[in-house]
Amino acid sequence: MSLSNVFSIAGSALTAQSMRLNLVASNLANADSSTSATGDPYKARHAIFTVTPVSASEPRVAGVRVTAVAENTTPPKMKYDPGNPLADAKGYITLPNVNPVEEMADMISASRSYQTNVEMMNTTKTLMQKTLQLGSA
Repeated sequence: MSLSNVFSIAGSALTAQSMRLNLVASNLANADSSTSATGDPYKARHAIFTVTPVSASEPRVAGVRVTAVAENTTPPKMKYDPGNPLADAKGYITLPNVNPVEEMADMISASRSYQTNVEMMNTTKTLMQKTLQLGSA
């Protein structure tokens, strides 16, 4: 693998982790909302990553990409609040199935993955610069 391939692989990972961070931010922003634009409770969404092969005949990986955004299938939370105008006949309101603790852990993981890929790109850039300096000495 050439050093220039590192940039495309790490770049694809940066794009995927950025999408993951955006989804986490959206989930956290809607954690306490009682309805979405459709009128139903918000459902947490998560990125599904897939590796991108170099070609069908070669097993080497050329990057990663987000192939789908899946909605969390856990049931929504029910909260007893009979005074709320959105409450059902039994006095319960339906809240999103977002778990803020899981979302924060996911955010930390995505952030660290993003940072690791940036550091890998910087290290590769430094190695390429050092290689060029060897040729001019």
